[in-house]
Amino acid sequence: MRIFSRLLALAGCCVALSACGIFGDDKDPEFEPAKLVKFKSTITVKRLWKANLGGGAEFLRVALQPAGDGSRIYAASYDGNVSAFDPVSGNRLWRTELDINISAGPGVGDGHVVVVSEDGLVVLLDAADGSEQWRVNVAGESLARPLITRDVVIVQTVDNRLRALKIFDGSERWTVKETMPALTLRGSAAPIVSGSNIVAGFDNGYVIAVSIETGDIDWRSFLAPPSGRSDLERLSDIDGAMAIVGQDIYAAGYQGRLGSIAAESGLVLWSVEISSQSGVAADWSSLYTVQETGILIAMARRNGAESWRQEALFRREPTLPIPFHTTVAVGDFEGYVHFFSNLDGKLVARVRVDSAAITSDPVVVADRLYVQSDSGTIAAYRIVDPERPQSVPDIAADEGA
Repeated sequence: MRIFSRLLALAGCCVALSACGIFGDDKDPEFEPAKLVKFKSTITVKRLWKANLGGGAEFLRVALQPAGDGSRIYAASYDGNVSAFDPVSGNRLWRTELDINISAGPGVGDGHVVVVSEDGLVVLLDAADGSEQWRVNVAGESLARPLITRDVVIVQTVDNRLRALKIFDGSERWTVKETMPALTLRGSAAPIVSGSNIVAGFDNGYVIAVSIETGDIDWRSFLAPPSGRSDLERLSDIDGAMAIVGQDIYAAGYQGRLGSIAAESGLVLWSVEISSQSGVAADWSSLYTVQETGILIAMARRNGAESWRQEALFRREPTLPIPFHTTVAVGDFEGYVHFFSNLDGKLVARVRVDSAAITSDPVVVADRLYVQSDSGTIAAYRIVDPERPQSVPDIAADEGA
């Protein structure tokens, strides 16, 4: 009965959110996605290789994105294929076909690759050849990338449970359960490692730190307190990516705040009122996020002061802006990847992976950008540095002479 009532609440939410499209003017510019404008590229982005992973995940909003371990790139498709690629050539090193629909992953670490199915199966593979090591059922869908660290597999499921499974056999080491609000958004924040803790965000607006070894809660931080009278107004999910730089953790909540949290204590150092379902990305000096309307925002990492905002992707359902060299890379619902200057937000380049939407955030490994579209295509890119003019004298050579 409780599940049935939640389904009814979710259906009511969908109707409320889509009412403007049913009864309003479809041509209202306020609700139309921004059209792409022509511009002159100021940097060169080169595609290194492209491959097909398998069946697509259109309209499913699953958590599938590439991962790397320093020597290989791993990726998974919704219809159960997991592949390993050479990051330079794009050659497929192995491919394992699993009889499951994959909803999250892959996670990579300790010589293993892990994925999670939509019906709660966690499957561990050998990173060397893709052979299956074990599979266990955690009885819950996961929409967060699983994590491998310190001989455990960390899995977060949509029922607000965080589990640690022993990498040896998949048996449970510990589990943590947070309260479940009456209404939530589809999605979960991927857990991250902070020292000896796992840091995870939940649908009730809390960020918590849990000991990897024991499962004891070190601290709980209320980043996005719910407000409003209705369940819809009180949505405060922390579903998007979290970032960590040094001893500072950054997270954002839907209809809540984006803030900096001290990793050792859980103290909120500062916060600003920004609603984001996509979360936050960081480099050494700045933070990047995207509002639900598609407006990109950059801010200072030390205090959250806004540096720039970019409206070129308004209502184009952009991904989180991911720092890449001197740019941030953003995918959109038509399969384009846009590159904006990280200094002022100006558009500097654009490429297209394919015609399918890109709903998973791009991933940077070493000096390459990897993008996975909902159709099951993976592509690798790098920024080409301009060649040095031959007419410029070699100062070092002159000094040596």
